[in-house]
Amino acid sequence: MAAASDRRAAWGRWRLGLALAAACGAASAAEAPKAPPKAVQCAACHGPNGIGTGPAFPNLAGQKADYLVKALRDFRSGKRQDEVMSVMAKGLTSEEIDELAQYYEALGQQPK
Repeated sequence: MAAASDRRAAWGRWRLGLALAAACGAASAAEAPKAPPKAVQCAACHGPNGIGTGPAFPNLAGQKADYLVKALRDFRSGKRQDEVMSVMAKGLTSEEIDELAQYYEALGQQPK
């Protein structure tokens, strides 16, 4: 489990994630699926291509959509607890969770 300081540092990287996501948005649609708008928030910790930015942050690219949907809904409901993810998931609608899960599954497994 990641240290609380790693999680707090993630908030500081949120702005960097926005810039990275915008820069990576220049790739053509044929190269990767189009990211849903809420993926910008995920990019701060999980990288613009779904590859975690450090050891405390798991890769999302290639994860099964069903797993990601369950994890995000559990964070949102409080069934699963994490200082950062619980807050992030509370702001997501069920539709946004489904979009994010489909997107990260569509990215497939990517090298680090």
